Amino acid sequence: MVTVGDQAPDVAFEGPDGQQTSLAAWRGKPLVLYFYPKDDTSGCTKEAQDFTELAGEFASAGVALLGMSKDSAKKHKAFTEKYGLKVPLATDAEGKLLEAFGAWVEKSMYGRKYMGIDRSTFLIDKDGRIAAEWRKVKVPGHAKAVLEAARAL
Repeated sequence: MVTVGDQAPDVAFEGPDGQQTSLAAWRGKPLVLYFYPKDDTSGCTKEAQDFTELAGEFASAGVALLGMSKDSAKKHKAFTEKYGLKVPLATDAEGKLLEAFGAWVEKSMYGRKYMGIDRSTFLIDKDGRIAAEWRKVKVPGHAKAVLEAARAL
């Protein structure tokens, strides 16, 4: 599991354009990478809408945004179109990046244990180091808190 100060893992995943990429493609510019459980669910939709609402401010601060789940590019496209999202969404179908960041965790619901995505966000500096992290994210106010941290870079 990565923590503040660590180099961001450079694991391959499917980028927003459907092509294989890695976090190295975003070097040279700060990046907000947020992991979320599933497209088109209430919390994930609200989080994506909050980042979309602030997308212009992140861009003005010179910070890129990237959301990531295990959902397919086809599901991401439908989700993006349905809500008019302005945040690019990537796919980690195999969960390798999720595991590298410690965002693939054991969860429990109604006494049943299962593996799932821990809603978490990482601010990665222009050199590819973790500058800030938020784990077990509660959506209300989160995007604004990330924006403030990004502006401080």
